[in-house]
Amino acid sequence: MRRLAVLALCAALVLTGCQAPGSTGGHDSFDASSDGETATVQPTTAADAPPDPPSDRLGWENGYWHNESIPVTTEDGLNESERAAVVARSMARVEYVRRLEFDTTVPVGLVSRAEYRNRSGGGAGDSLRRFDNAKFEALLLVGEDRGSTAAQDSTLGESVLGFYSGGRDEIVLVTESETPTIDESTLAHELVHALQDQQFGLGSDARTRDGVQGRNGLIEGDATATQQAYDARCGEQWDCLAGGGGSGGGGNGDRHFGINFMLYFPYSDGPGLVTHLRDQGGWAAVGDAYGDRPDGAREVISPSEYPDWEPETVALQDRTSDDWERVRPSEDRNRPDYAVVGPSAIAASLAYTLTDDYNESSVVAATEVINFEEGGSVDSSDPYNYDLPATDGWAGGRMHVYSDGSETAYVWRTVWDSERDAGEFAAAWEAALAHWGGTERADGTWVIAENSPFADAVAVQVDGRTVTVVNAPTADELDEVHDA
Repeated sequence: MRRLAVLALCAALVLTGCQAPGSTGGHDSFDASSDGETATVQPTTAADAPPDPPSDRLGWENGYWHNESIPVTTEDGLNESERAAVVARSMARVEYVRRLEFDTTVPVGLVSRAEYRNRSGGGAGDSLRRFDNAKFEALLLVGEDRGSTAAQDSTLGESVLGFYSGGRDEIVLVTESETPTIDESTLAHELVHALQDQQFGLGSDARTRDGVQGRNGLIEGDATATQQAYDARCGEQWDCLAGGGGSGGGGNGDRHFGINFMLYFPYSDGPGLVTHLRDQGGWAAVGDAYGDRPDGAREVISPSEYPDWEPETVALQDRTSDDWERVRPSEDRNRPDYAVVGPSAIAASLAYTLTDDYNESSVVAATEVINFEEGGSVDSSDPYNYDLPATDGWAGGRMHVYSDGSETAYVWRTVWDSERDAGEFAAAWEAALAHWGGTERADGTWVIAENSPFADAVAVQVDGRTVTVVNAPTADELDEVHDA
């Protein structure tokens, strides 16, 4: 695949969410204990709709049945009553598909993409900024010429179609239109998040990048799987509204493929975890998983390892000298003073070499990280592959960031299932260093060219199942950062 085609794929994929009884009166009945996947339901007009049920039930919300047509006009946008009707019917449809009842109605608001960009950016304290910048530099995603927070905000600002805020208990949809309507598919996804919050709670003790990827694999996988089942009924069993969410920025923004690849992980691989759970025990098994959420991306990539797999605790002692001191993001007490980046982040680092503007080569083929269907089209339900030889067997990790007051450095240690797994990762990582202008010296250390965004010195040390990557501004400072 040509690099332009990969960039086009990046522009096409958007993030839907951030995290951030039988019927009566002519409607087909269904068993509330089943998954409800086989029922054939024909649309019912508002005039033919049966009366409201005597009590709340799955598939009915606030006066609307899931298969009921509603009188709305979208040419001039939706007025307040029309929006309320669409939200109520969408809630009924999410209930019908997901087999869970809403406790309360969730407010839904609309914002323009420009407004979302303005409200999504946030300042970070000095130590947190240094910490995150070094982490994304270690992943070879964002160089020293740009801040990692700005790169993430820019990507999200062009990609997000909507989000659910648990703190405010509201849904916000991002629209491109001057006369905004509602895209039901996006609304359905965010309604699932509201339903999850009401029934299971969205709080978590996951505090590292990999831990959050594991948790989000379940949360976003559940929402995406429900959204896909919802979408499959549109045009066949249900009439649905479309077009309110826009295309995620129209392709005019600054969307970073590597960051997008990493952030898209729970949407791409999460539905596979949910399918695995449903095969084991239906939607009830998915609900049970909220009591024992995945511990990391590995359990989402390989659902058969859930729930038994747990990451290894990785020991990493500070062995600095001279002026190098640990950077601890003290502004956010919920964050640990170390980072754990796992297989989804490593895969993103390697995939990014397909599209960066520094080097026309890449360390992976497009067919390794992008899932194609017969005929060459991309599998829209699972577009990305994170299970690579360089990520398989990841067992745990820990990264420390250091500063001498003006420069930053890092030590990143990973542990693997086997020496072979460790060797495959180390070889792939050295290939990535070479891609970014690195040259290996006689002593085995790497010096990256000055014109590279990652111009530094790096040592990749393999010891059995353990790989330690040490970074410093110059080769002479490597031992000052970490005296092995």
